[in-house]
Amino acid sequence: MKFLITGAAGFIGFHVSQRLLEAGHEVTGIDNLNDYYEVTLKEARLAQITSPHFVFKKIDLADRIAMEQLFSEGKFDRVIHLAAQAGVRYSIENPHAYAESNLMGHLNILEGCRHNKVKHLLYASSSSVYGLNRKMPFSTEDSVDHPVSLYAATKKANELMSHTYSHLYGLPTTGLRFFTVYGPWGRPDMALFKFTKAMIAGKSIDVYNYGKMKRDFTYIDDIAEAIVRLQDVIPREDAEWTVENGSPATSSAPYRVYNIGNSSPVELMDYITALEEALGIEAEKNMMPIQAGDVLETSADTQALYEVIGFKPETSVKKGVANFVEWYKQYYNV
Repeated sequence: MKFLITGAAGFIGFHVSQRLLEAGHEVTGIDNLNDYYEVTLKEARLAQITSPHFVFKKIDLADRIAMEQLFSEGKFDRVIHLAAQAGVRYSIENPHAYAESNLMGHLNILEGCRHNKVKHLLYASSSSVYGLNRKMPFSTEDSVDHPVSLYAATKKANELMSHTYSHLYGLPTTGLRFFTVYGPWGRPDMALFKFTKAMIAGKSIDVYNYGKMKRDFTYIDDIAEAIVRLQDVIPREDAEWTVENGSPATSSAPYRVYNIGNSSPVELMDYITALEEALGIEAEKNMMPIQAGDVLETSADTQALYEVIGFKPETSVKKGVANFVEWYKQYYNV
């Protein structure tokens, strides 16, 4: 099949592109290669993709004309929309970047799919939509009406926009709520990357909320596996569904939302211990208060995901962190 992958130079987009190409599909990848983090890393990811069935185009999601042309020429069977302005803390400092990329960009994707008969749109949402929720694990059956960052609000908006297009135009859409993704070729703005860089340089690391946080850390290979399996699970209309009796994760329209997480939250201090063991370095820790936009704990209920694809993420933090460190040392010649 012909796939469009947005954010193909990004962390998740790069891995998913590789997986689809290995399976024999044709992939068109787009990315705007912005400088939110080092562009050289994005270019290095793209350089790893050597398949003749891969085409890369530098396009900004918010460029309506370019996106219309891309869709009309591409004749894509499926779209996996992973591009976005990422980062909870950055959204507090640069809110307009999120409206441009995450709202206008998502609308351009929906319009492209609608007008070009795309059979299935999968798009990145986030565990951050759970916001002030305290009931663990987070379930797609729960309300997600209280986000605590603009980034989270844009991801919730993406789900609402997608539902509207599923309802109005019968476009099958699947939202993917990712839980703290990490691993080789990861993002430099994420904790694991920052901690590793600082520790190797002999510098201290900032540990927020005095280390009293838990995250459902999910390894990149598990994320890619779930996405590749889900692209074949196309949502269907359900005439029996009602708002009063149905799940918020489903609809009468061909719309679905899934959690993709490891289902085993890890204490931040245990995550740091796994990194210390992999590096053979004890970290000097700056214990600091919680930051604006942060949540105390995340945990994914992935039963619904398992029921439809027979798979759920389960790579241990110890193994995943060790794999990341091995990649980091090789990439940066440490």
